[in-house]
Amino acid sequence: MSVIVRFAPSPTGYLHIGSARTALFNWLFARHHGGKMLLRIEDTDRARSTLDAVDAIYKGLEWLEINWDEAPVHQFDRMERHVEVAKELLTQGMAYYCYCTPEELEVMREEARAKGLPPRYDGRWRNRSPEEAPKDIKPVIRFKAPQEGDTMIHDLVQGEVKVSNTQLDDLILLRADGTPTYNLSVVVDDHDMGITHVIRGDDHLTNMFRQFHIFQAMGWKIPHYAHIPLIHGPDGAKLSKRHGALGVEAYRDMGYLPEALRNYLLRLGWSHGDDEIISTNEAIEWFDLNHVGRSPARFDFVKLSNLNGHYMREADNDRLVTLVIPFIEINHGLQVNAEGQDFLRRGMNGLKQRAKTMIELAASSLFYLGPPAPDEGAQKILKAADSLSILKTMEEYLKAFPEVSWSESQLENYIREIAEENNLSLGKVAQPLRAALTGRSVSPSVFEIMHVLGKDKTLERLQLILRK
Repeated sequence: MSVIVRFAPSPTGYLHIGSARTALFNWLFARHHGGKMLLRIEDTDRARSTLDAVDAIYKGLEWLEINWDEAPVHQFDRMERHVEVAKELLTQGMAYYCYCTPEELEVMREEARAKGLPPRYDGRWRNRSPEEAPKDIKPVIRFKAPQEGDTMIHDLVQGEVKVSNTQLDDLILLRADGTPTYNLSVVVDDHDMGITHVIRGDDHLTNMFRQFHIFQAMGWKIPHYAHIPLIHGPDGAKLSKRHGALGVEAYRDMGYLPEALRNYLLRLGWSHGDDEIISTNEAIEWFDLNHVGRSPARFDFVKLSNLNGHYMREADNDRLVTLVIPFIEINHGLQVNAEGQDFLRRGMNGLKQRAKTMIELAASSLFYLGPPAPDEGAQKILKAADSLSILKTMEEYLKAFPEVSWSESQLENYIREIAEENNLSLGKVAQPLRAALTGRSVSPSVFEIMHVLGKDKTLERLQLILRK
């Protein structure tokens, strides 16, 4: 069987992080089996669906590097087909017209609440003759759900799931204005698109039973279902904005790399032994539904940041320069010219070792773009009793050091020799040099920084501090 899955978001807002994980699981399942992942925009809620939200979905998936295999399907464009199926069910006797007024439906809900039962339709028009229909009421079309026994479905994640059919009321297929409802549209589209596996959040478990019966009534092949647990916050509560329930673009703006977020989302609810760092190729090779857990996963920004730090250290330096420049220009108001880009590129090996996000990388890169103002830690070092005399000594020695030998290793050997001659430890010399050159008490290797800045700019910065 050729696998065909679909990712079917509603365009009512940004691409939520939970939806992004659903898209990832569908994509990996399709790629693992050599099948297809289709994209369906479920935009039948015209009041809430927006073109901006559709665009956000496309951009979010593209940034995550999750691609789909055919032109996206817009559910609203297929409304005539959905209506056609509803009328076919009506012809087959599997659906009926219901003429209940809003007031009657409200009374039903109130009576159910009074009995401690979930509000549901009581089926009063299920077997009545259309001749009894009031002439001033536009009817809805309801599905004739089974009223006795149980429905048992094998879910590829949840296992055997059962519901009593007494809990399933006769859901509306077509509203009074003739528009189809969600559950009907989903079934028709899944059938027509040849979907073999429906992988989605377990908040759709109730919908699974409703959709299952529509498939059966139409005599269509029922897809395999896999309902994955939702993502919770670190405290175990439902994921909210304070936990990280944000759009994918927010994670991009917070400085995360797409490959890091993919790896993190993969491990939220799926495992492969003790493996934590999983490449895209490994994920495609290993992914299956057998190792999706049944318990909600917990979102943890600390783990995401640590994982992102790993991917930043592995990333290509030229790519990091391209990515970090907008963070420097937007967050710090600095324009990065060609010289600055060259400094960033040559200094990136050291810069990326400590940063966990692009925001941190941008902040730690600023000293390469101009003489820095010393922060509190650097000021404390520079105010130490012997710091300025050490810097003055270093300035004199460095003036005499040949520019042709100005490499990281030779600078380290040279400064180590100077420190020994003056009965100083290497750290005693390196700390004021670091504070003067970077304005920070923590930075990449000071010898790497001197090499990247070059002799002239290194001396300029030392002289600037000495003058001040």
